[in-house]
Amino acid sequence: MEKFLSLPAEKQNTIINAALESFGTNGYKKTSISDIAVAAGISKAMVFHYFGTKKAMYLYLIDLSGNMVISEFSEKFDSAVTDFFERIKLATNIKISIMKKHPAMLSFLSSMYFETDGQVKSETTALLAKGESFRSKIAFDGMDAGKFKDGIDPKLVMKMLVCFAEGYVSELPNRTEFDIEAMCKEFDECVNLLKNNLYKEKYL
Repeated sequence: MEKFLSLPAEKQNTIINAALESFGTNGYKKTSISDIAVAAGISKAMVFHYFGTKKAMYLYLIDLSGNMVISEFSEKFDSAVTDFFERIKLATNIKISIMKKHPAMLSFLSSMYFETDGQVKSETTALLAKGESFRSKIAFDGMDAGKFKDGIDPKLVMKMLVCFAEGYVSELPNRTEFDIEAMCKEFDECVNLLKNNLYKEKYL
């Protein structure tokens, strides 16, 4: 990894984005080092030179993705925001900032939900569990649940939003090329629809 990390940041990002896109589109098993090399514009030998094995590269991307998400949220998330839906919108904007740095990261993270290859299954399961815990903390720690109508479970609302987001991504014709602004506009409309129907009148 030292040889890869010694590369200029721009070169690193080119290789990272190529790998994220390849794994995100085809999954672990069907992605080859040749696919990544072609997408990155480098030789297959250089990919092996930097990472050693396909699995090592995949695990690096798992660590990179998890650490980047945590870092961005630690820097930009405002825990003083107690409104549930405003937190969701804030979290979405932070995710957009990550996607702009690595456009294919959303596709890569989404593909992990469906990854079944035994070589990496334990690692993907661990990251998804960690992500679920982190997501719950962001959504619920210090959140004002009193704005919801009686009988509404915020955790169920969160589950609905996650299912919507994952379903939206899975239905994209090309999960590595899409209109971020259009996607976020539609997501905001859904968030506002839920807020208008699930919050008490005085909080609208």
